[in-house]
Amino acid sequence: MAPTLLPVEDFDAETDCNKIRAAFSGVGTDEKTLIDVLCKRSHDQRMAIAKLYKTMFGKDLVKDVKSETSSNFREVMVSLCNSRANFLARICRNAIRGAGTSEGALINVLVGGTKQDIAEIKDAYTKKYKKSLEEDIADDTSGALKHVLVSLLQGNRCEEGVSHEQATKDAKELFNAGKGMWGTKESTFNKILVSRSPAHLKRVFNEYRTIASGDDIENAIKGEMSGDTKNAFLGIVRVIKDAEMYFAEELYKSMKGIGTNDDKLIRLVVWRSEIDLAEIKECFKIVSKGKTLEDFISGDCSGDYKRSLVALC
Repeated sequence: MAPTLLPVEDFDAETDCNKIRAAFSGVGTDEKTLIDVLCKRSHDQRMAIAKLYKTMFGKDLVKDVKSETSSNFREVMVSLCNSRANFLARICRNAIRGAGTSEGALINVLVGGTKQDIAEIKDAYTKKYKKSLEEDIADDTSGALKHVLVSLLQGNRCEEGVSHEQATKDAKELFNAGKGMWGTKESTFNKILVSRSPAHLKRVFNEYRTIASGDDIENAIKGEMSGDTKNAFLGIVRVIKDAEMYFAEELYKSMKGIGTNDDKLIRLVVWRSEIDLAEIKECFKIVSKGKTLEDFISGDCSGDYKRSLVALC
């Protein structure tokens, strides 16, 4: 995996704290300094800055950033000042709160998160909001989608290798639960897609094509399911097949057409910048037919918001 945001050499947390504090002094805020510091430091370096900032000035960095910035630029800066677990827990909380539930955000985080990510998100969520993420999701979603999300939250995906015999059996079960029957048995898809190892599922998908006379598991999901349940299962399949391409497609969808899904754009750029954004950017050029991620961001965003996202790329 290739991140775009790397640790800076000769890191000095005290110097960075003084730069940030100076950016908040006087009339207005020096947004360029905030971008130069927070968008060019690794997660561990930013956490060291946040900790020392409170020691040096007796103030919380997140609260100061919130009060000194606004709109989407503030969301980027606040996201960078939070630990990764708190950042992802906050995304889940915002997805659940308010009118309706933003299932797309939950699907992105839970489908794209590792077992360690999910354990840390659940712990951070409980500490920050004094509630269980699993209970909140169960209360705010329903049907097959609820079962998928709750299953993903368990973080119990097998990490063992591939069994050809079991892969063939799983592929037959998936076919019989979808195209091979009247209606769809989502519980079978849930059981197999959430619990099996990525290497095993890749074999299952290949076996499925043989059983289904060349048809792909994605086409079965698209044809047999709808709405957020369909998107959740498609997300799982696409992450297993090619996670970087999945996130490139999600980034493209956040900016395609009229308007921008800023929540999704910020979430994915900040999150993946320290994991695999360099590879996602290469996939993005394929999805967008040659345009770079930076080109799209520059066309859809403006001002310090645009500059902060481009800096993370």
